[in-house]
Amino acid sequence: MIADWFQRVGSSVPRGFSRYYILEILKSKPYSGKEIIDHASEQSQGIWKPSPGLIYPLLGRLLDEGLIDETKDGKYQITSKGKSTAEDVEKIHDVVRKQLDVLFRLGNIGRFVAMDTLEKIFSMGSLLSSNAENMTRQETEKYRKFLQSELEKLDEKSAKKKGKEFKVE
Repeated sequence: MIADWFQRVGSSVPRGFSRYYILEILKSKPYSGKEIIDHASEQSQGIWKPSPGLIYPLLGRLLDEGLIDETKDGKYQITSKGKSTAEDVEKIHDVVRKQLDVLFRLGNIGRFVAMDTLEKIFSMGSLLSSNAENMTRQETEKYRKFLQSELEKLDEKSAKKKGKEFKVE
């Protein structure tokens, strides 16, 4: 799944991706910072090798937010709060993946729109995740409705565009 994504975007990793990447791999087992870097490089087939200057400060923020804990042997493990956050991201990811699949089938214009959308979603997700603890339940629900509305608009545009491409005159 992640390797496919790297093939589409190349080396330009959207802002906020590293945060979700760490949570995702920590769902399987604890890793040290170096192991996270090595795993990312291996999984991306060398396209993305995050620097220690990215990973260690990010691990510190995730610790501060209570999304991960540090084990006695210096590895990091995901907390229940981190799992919940990762599950929310996965739900959004599933919806976005369906949208992107449609857009990628539309050719170059679809790819452009898809990549732009993906970058915006990761940026918004990063911002939301950073401020999630400060948001009220009402604000969170409003944000959720906004994202759903935007995805529905993409569905409508994709369906219209697909209809035009297959229309024979």
